Amino acid sequence: MKLPGPDHPITITTNPRRVRVSVGGVVIAESTDALTLKEASYPGVNYLPRKDANMALLQRSERVTHCPYKGDANYFSIVADGKTIADAIWTYEAPFPAMTEISGHLAFYPDKVKIEEVA
Repeated sequence: MKLPGPDHPITITTNPRRVRVSVGGVVIAESTDALTLKEASYPGVNYLPRKDANMALLQRSERVTHCPYKGDANYFSIVADGKTIADAIWTYEAPFPAMTEISGHLAFYPDKVKIEEVA
């Protein structure tokens, strides 16, 4: 486990806008409680609470990856609009203590879904 610091900063802030995630016009998740995680020089990532996702459209996959700063990530595929989009979502179900805010949240690959901030 590594801790965020000056050489690898990680910040988590509340996104003041509504965030909508969709595939082919089907809304997968929509939330006014999204968190934006900014890590080092990477683009910010919105993490939406699971309570704001249509979990009936998600299927847990076998994929697991490890981040030395956040912990083990589990993945979901999206089954919607007659298609399956493999491993489109990741989640840290038991993140390291410094990242507990993102527990119970889902993050989406922007090249696999449409992510938009709406008024």
